[in-house]
Amino acid sequence: MPSSAARNRTMASSLPMTLRVYQRLASGLVPLAPALIKRRLKQGKEDPARVGERRGLSRDARPHGPLVWIHGASVGEVLAAATLIERLRDLNLRILLTSGTVTSAAVVAKRFPPDVIHQYVPYDSPRYVARFLDHWKPSLALFIESDLWPNLILAGAARRLPMVLINGRMSPRSFPRWRRVHGTISALLSKFDICLAQSQTDAERFAALGSRNVVTTGNLKLDVAAPPADPVKLDRLMTLTRGRPVVVAASTHPGEEEMLVAAHRSLAGFFPSLLTVIVPRHPDRGSSIAGLVAASGLTPALRSREELPGAATDVYVADTMGELGLFYRLSPVVFMGGSLVRHGGQNPIEAVNLGAAIIHGPHVFNFADVYEALDGGGGGRAAETQEALVRQLGQLLADPAARETMQRAGERVVAQLGGALERTLASLEPYLLQLRLEMGAANA
Repeated sequence: MPSSAARNRTMASSLPMTLRVYQRLASGLVPLAPALIKRRLKQGKEDPARVGERRGLSRDARPHGPLVWIHGASVGEVLAAATLIERLRDLNLRILLTSGTVTSAAVVAKRFPPDVIHQYVPYDSPRYVARFLDHWKPSLALFIESDLWPNLILAGAARRLPMVLINGRMSPRSFPRWRRVHGTISALLSKFDICLAQSQTDAERFAALGSRNVVTTGNLKLDVAAPPADPVKLDRLMTLTRGRPVVVAASTHPGEEEMLVAAHRSLAGFFPSLLTVIVPRHPDRGSSIAGLVAASGLTPALRSREELPGAATDVYVADTMGELGLFYRLSPVVFMGGSLVRHGGQNPIEAVNLGAAIIHGPHVFNFADVYEALDGGGGGRAAETQEALVRQLGQLLADPAARETMQRAGERVVAQLGGALERTLASLEPYLLQLRLEMGAANA
């Protein structure tokens, strides 16, 4: 049987020119890695204690037995895999979870069991990727959505590693771009044994781009469990805000906070004790958001400084990690961020599952099917403009019956959209059966 190095050479000779050039460039840039890491450390984008993982090095030992490797780009993808990881652990399978951001690593540490091994995904250089795969020797690789690193995929294929794309998504913006380099994307997608797509539209796009075996399983983000909340902290916040109307703005992005502060100023004329809670998508923006609030003449409080919302607080900036479950429970009205700007919107499912009526902006293409169903079913409302945002929030703050109607409608929609987890597990069953057989043989 040829070695993985020989298979790599054979595979490389059959690759499109774009991928061969990419591999050479990625190899040639290795000497620049220290400078890149230094720059990213200054920007807070790397963990100084774990930068070796970016070069494929690890201080953690590979556990005994079959190892399922799951890779997602950042927080959203990692959380989408949470219920799947729980089910795989129930099968006594060990999990290696990789991602590329400091934020996602913090979420894994807070939300996942300690036996789930987290590593930063290595930079996509053949040398670093080889180190990573040689150390971990995964038995099965599950790539979430569309974070497709060429050398990582090609090296896995050369090692005959079974690879599955799960929760596959191909956005309306990415699809035409990939079509222009069809040979490149086809060479990568064809390396996956199977592609499990979020929707029929995604499935058709993956098939058109070269996926060999495509199955529509649905969106795993619709099956996520409600995020946890510390009961002591929740009770404290409920006590401090009792009697006040509260609006939570979740996972906000630059450009949205200004609109939310303006909306608060407009609404405060009708609801004098209104508290707006802003939970930025990136917590390191908390101080700048608090400065924006203060410059507008409102009084902020910053959670990262261990401040709590007092009677004089207008806007509470919740710039901490892993506490969205706390704030979703605090308010029956939630604005979903990333939708007033062209980011594409954030996932509303967790908020719906915790009983929120959802308001969002016009830019929700990341979850177009979800928002279409939610709005159509009465569980969500779109605010196309600043004026519409004020109007929609004001109506819900003033009308408890309307809030409750939206909450019940949202729960019905989410229940109808669910089921992706079971369909995903059914598609993975042949691979999981093989891993169980390997475990049985090893323990015999």
